[in-house]
Amino acid sequence: MTNTGERSTSERIIENLNRALHALLDGDDRVFFLGEDVLDPYGGAFKAARGLSTKYPDRVLTTPISELGFVGVANGLSLAGQRPIVEIMFGDFIFLAFDQIINFAAKSVSMYGRRVPHHLLIRCPVGGHRGYGATHSQSVQKHFLGVPDLDLFELSPLHDNTALLPRILARDHPGILFESKVLYAQPQLGEGAIDDLFTCEFLDEERMTAHVFVDRDPQAILIASGGSFPACWQAARQLLLEHEIEVQIVVPFQLYPFEVQSLAPLLSTAPALYVVEEGTAGGTWGAEVAAVVAEAWPHRAPVRLIHSADSIIPSARHLERDVLVQPENIVKRVSTDLHAIHPRSHHQ
Repeated sequence: MTNTGERSTSERIIENLNRALHALLDGDDRVFFLGEDVLDPYGGAFKAARGLSTKYPDRVLTTPISELGFVGVANGLSLAGQRPIVEIMFGDFIFLAFDQIINFAAKSVSMYGRRVPHHLLIRCPVGGHRGYGATHSQSVQKHFLGVPDLDLFELSPLHDNTALLPRILARDHPGILFESKVLYAQPQLGEGAIDDLFTCEFLDEERMTAHVFVDRDPQAILIASGGSFPACWQAARQLLLEHEIEVQIVVPFQLYPFEVQSLAPLLSTAPALYVVEEGTAGGTWGAEVAAVVAEAWPHRAPVRLIHSADSIIPSARHLERDVLVQPENIVKRVSTDLHAIHPRSHHQ
């Protein structure tokens, strides 16, 4: 793994993330890194922290197994003017720190009668597809929606962490970065051709919203969380090659607050719009996106939601697969919907 600051053409997502963390600690003495088992040679459960404690021993702190405790320490560092980054080993454990995140970190920004900067980044590995079972596989994003001064982000293969993580930490309020565990070993992509069919571009100057397309006249658009992008990408290829349905994919780095302005040229005219996420039904990010889109364009067709089954996530891989969103679920939903609307316009 390289920490030179230069991107390798074969860089994996976990390497890109590790390089971003090295750059943050190297560039600012106020940046601390806290978490369980993050010291070398282990470097954290998924190796995002590899090399940090060797290079920055005074600012990388391995912690007891107490999420409430070490997020509290990070809050104290932030109040003292530092810029801590916290690693939650598995996203399922973030609930143990809920009080420190919701009732302290987010509220500290504004509850003292004046605006008080609270620089804090919480990294949160989430999601299934690894056979880890019900308490190590959840997608917990929806439980943090709607909290004032708490921004939510999600890792994707299309976004460069070295550019975006500094922006999160520079904001004057806390943020959570959700990271789908299955992405870590996948290649880092970016702007330009990502395969023989699809091209990626960014819809905004800050390169926060990625747009993946074949041409400019889609029959449907999938708004995908970062962790859902690979399934959407595979589904989009299948829909095009087997059903002659062209689908574009939009992947926002920032989940909440959901910024809709850069999407206006796409969403205002898209015939069919879906939000795809791995979480279970009820109070979802997709529902939030649908509400924002409906307010911006009240006369457009309803946004459709695609998510995992309303179930815990089993350890057995074949049962886990039945619960979590798969590419074939997306293909079936989109093709069925569009063939029903335009029965003669697609290859049968």
